[in-house]
Amino acid sequence: MKTRPKILLTAALSVGALALLLGAAAGSQTDPLVTMSYLNDVNAPAILKQVESKLDSREQALVDKLDAVADAYVQEVEGLLGSSGGTGAASSVFSVVTVKAGQQLLGSTGCELLLRGGSAACVAASAPGLVDSTDGSTLASGGALQPNHLYLITADGRGLKATADATVMVRGSYTIS
Repeated sequence: MKTRPKILLTAALSVGALALLLGAAAGSQTDPLVTMSYLNDVNAPAILKQVESKLDSREQALVDKLDAVADAYVQEVEGLLGSSGGTGAASSVFSVVTVKAGQQLLGSTGCELLLRGGSAACVAASAPGLVDSTDGSTLASGGALQPNHLYLITADGRGLKATADATVMVRGSYTIS
């Protein structure tokens, strides 16, 4: 009779071990705890939605930051252009400018002038006033500019004064007063 309790004890232990093994096997590929359709249909879309939301907010923050930098740059450039009065920053192309009789067009160093119509006189505090690139000569203050001659300003604050309404082609920064 003693063998019967041993058999029962062995059977109980075997059933317990089997239960433990079956419990450990739960969640395997053949017996998943979560179904693949749940992951594909519910979980993955929810995660993607959260990621897209985060990306959208970060993208908007970067766009706002870039817009702020661009606006600051535009204001800085407009300030520089506005402070010089005329064309502002030096340009690689000529601008056609009308200077009324009695007005002065004063350029910065390196500015070029070409009188296309009307008449004008050189304005300069010291000699040489303007360099006539066409003739290879200089023009003193008060001297008349020749039509279709290219003049170079060699120092800031030099330029021309229109004796009659003048049309001038200008390359570089200048002011009209």
